Amino acid sequence: MAPAPADDAGPADVDARDGSVEPSIRLASVAVFATFLLSGLNFASWAARLPAVRDRLSLAPDEVGLLLLVGAVGSVVALPLSGVVVQRWGARRTVRVSASLNSGGLALAAVGASAGSVWLTAAGMLVYGVGTGVWDAAMNLEGAAVEQRLGRSLMPRLHAGFSIGTMAGAGLGALAAWLGIPVGAHLGALLAVSLAIVLLATRAFLPEGVHDAPRPSDGGRQGGALRAWGEPRTLLLGLVVLGAALTEGAANDWVGLSVVDGFATSDATGAAALAVFVTAMTGMRLLGTRLLDRWGRVVVLRLAASLALVGLVLFALGPTLAVALLGVVAWGAGAALGFPVGMSAASDDAVRAPARVAVVSTIGYSAFFVGPPLLGMLAEQVGYRHAMLAIAVPAVLSLAVAGAAAPLRAGRGSGPSLEP
Repeated sequence: MAPAPADDAGPADVDARDGSVEPSIRLASVAVFATFLLSGLNFASWAARLPAVRDRLSLAPDEVGLLLLVGAVGSVVALPLSGVVVQRWGARRTVRVSASLNSGGLALAAVGASAGSVWLTAAGMLVYGVGTGVWDAAMNLEGAAVEQRLGRSLMPRLHAGFSIGTMAGAGLGALAAWLGIPVGAHLGALLAVSLAIVLLATRAFLPEGVHDAPRPSDGGRQGGALRAWGEPRTLLLGLVVLGAALTEGAANDWVGLSVVDGFATSDATGAAALAVFVTAMTGMRLLGTRLLDRWGRVVVLRLAASLALVGLVLFALGPTLAVALLGVVAWGAGAALGFPVGMSAASDDAVRAPARVAVVSTIGYSAFFVGPPLLGMLAEQVGYRHAMLAIAVPAVLSLAVAGAAAPLRAGRGSGPSLEP
């Protein structure tokens, strides 16, 4: 079968140019892109200041891992209910409330770090984790709904928006660290602006009710969350996202610290290394739509996992900072597509999408439950950089189960496939 045409030549784009795509759908795509971007901005702004937080709280590597674990606990606890919340409240209200929790929790954590209080910082991380998990699920459901109305791949570009936000957050964090701006002042101002934009952008979301699962012929059982937990494909997609989340999350949490300690360099250089990682992710996600439409989900996921493995080895074992940064580029590019492709695949069937996305998100976010303490303990024994080699395991896992992302076809309870 011949490859499908690239995005910029597809029929949906032609329709958009002649005005047949409704303006409200185009506006909704811009709005959901903005929410992805701002979620990434908030996250990376905090991650870029982790070396300063670590120093202010006098934390050992394993203690940093436990602090990050607190945020993961909040996300994992909240995520199983996210599909129900979106169906009941709608994506607009869910994103607004969860973004408020995200921003408020980070602000509280920053205040705690500035005050030298581990407990206050941990409390903020817990609130942040709850907000982050629900925000993530809600904006992915909104993005999948917009994608289905456009009739073409959109999720990689939305996740590129998240990565653009992380680039901006990492860059601003590096600048704030270089200027010596306190963590509390830096994050307080940024989070206030971010939340205000989220509240404005969500006004352009699709009409409320589009995320309500239609009642199928079996009396509504098809959309149930419990049934989704028993679907082999959904569980395998969860493993795809789990591997991607571990591969991406390890870099977001530990690259800065690994560079600072591994090469005896400054906090600003560590934040800059994080910026290199998220820039590589962003570039791959912007390219991802074209790659997916040409080669399909499975091939692209396998190539990405292989690239991530190469990058991890270069970063962990490279003898110089330059080699390690080359590994960061490959690692970032390889980690870019697993999460958006897994979410898109979980949304192939609009009837079951809310339940399946909630399941896949919950499995994926368990990476943030397991990853930080495990890597923290390993770093205590072998150093930050060598501890990153453990991420090769989830990268291989993603490689092994990538076939689950093949799209559902018509006649199998799905909508039309977006993959050739």
